[in-house]
Amino acid sequence: MRIFSRILAFAAACMMLLSLSPAVAEQESVTISFWHHYSAQSAENETLMNVLIPAFEAENPGIKVNAVSHEWAELHDKVLVSANSNALPDVARCDIAWLPEFQKMGILVALDEEMPDFADVSGKLLDSAMSTAKIGEHVYALALNTNSKIVFYNKDMLEAAGVTVPATMDEWTETLKKLSGENANGQQVWGWNEPALAGWNICPFIWSFGGSLTNPEQTQASGFINSPATVKAVETFAELVKSGCITGFNAGDIPMTDGFGTGRYAMMLEGPWKSAELAGAYPDVAYGTAPIPAGEGGSVSVLGGEDIAMFSTANKEAAWKFMQFMTSEYAETEMAKCGQIPVNRAALESETVKAADYAPFIEAIQTAKARPTVAAWSEMDNDLQVALHAVVTGEKTAQEAMDELAASWDTLLK
Repeated sequence: MRIFSRILAFAAACMMLLSLSPAVAEQESVTISFWHHYSAQSAENETLMNVLIPAFEAENPGIKVNAVSHEWAELHDKVLVSANSNALPDVARCDIAWLPEFQKMGILVALDEEMPDFADVSGKLLDSAMSTAKIGEHVYALALNTNSKIVFYNKDMLEAAGVTVPATMDEWTETLKKLSGENANGQQVWGWNEPALAGWNICPFIWSFGGSLTNPEQTQASGFINSPATVKAVETFAELVKSGCITGFNAGDIPMTDGFGTGRYAMMLEGPWKSAELAGAYPDVAYGTAPIPAGEGGSVSVLGGEDIAMFSTANKEAAWKFMQFMTSEYAETEMAKCGQIPVNRAALESETVKAADYAPFIEAIQTAKARPTVAAWSEMDNDLQVALHAVVTGEKTAQEAMDELAASWDTLLK
């Protein structure tokens, strides 16, 4: 009788386990949320939804991805609001400029601390692009895609002036002088267009002249933003503005694309998106591209792009798998077909990338630098624009303005 009772109890336990197994299986399945700012109607979003996510879910049967598209500025603000209500996504595609702000809020995962295979995964990505994710002593994202700027030059204008594309900063200065003045129609023309005086616009000149913004640790500006090399870069730029060789940042100036397309601006430093703009608005303009002229610091452009970051409330195991997939050779090559420049080293060597319209930018990306990855960068950038405006208008000398800027930045960096 006792044996029979044991058999019945065992059978009942087995039935209970069988009845629970669907629920257990359901609990093992997880859905992660991925916020991004690919336009809902874009080729990137179509590839994400119809190619990449299905492929990821097929490789990872227990993980589902809920991808949500936001406008660029809306996504930034959505993260800020969600941080206060514990409603953050697992992962997000973030502009590289947002990461220091999010890290300061304590909502990002330090990947190099928490992911054992971080070094292997990040080692497959470009060092320059990964530098955008290092804040202080730790790394808080994986580089996802990148961009930079190179020189666009109007072939007809250079030929008419009898000049070639400048390869050095000294040549650049002399070439701009020869390109500027009045054209055959009596119109004012400028050798160079620069639409703003922000770090995105000015950093390439500072770095190429051999200057810098801060120390390598990004904790001090004095001795760097006001160094002789940085001051020379700012002085040279301001002198070319005053002599009528550079314009574009003043209210009422001809917009960049229109000025270049109509032969009023001979050269400009722009990103891969400019090719599409010119093809649409000025398909007949003959132009070429070249690296930014080299100075004492080499040929150094500015790095842009997006990173993929994990938030502190994430399902870390599932989120990390998705991040690895999105930065894999396969995913990066698929996105490259939509015009996104990869950061995966193997993807950069693919025929897809070599044949792309943005191929001339690949060389620039290898040596491009990121703007400081500090939470105070937005304020620092505003101060930089004020300082540069004072120099180009003659209100202050370059040394005076950069000395004052160094003191201001030192305070912001504390």
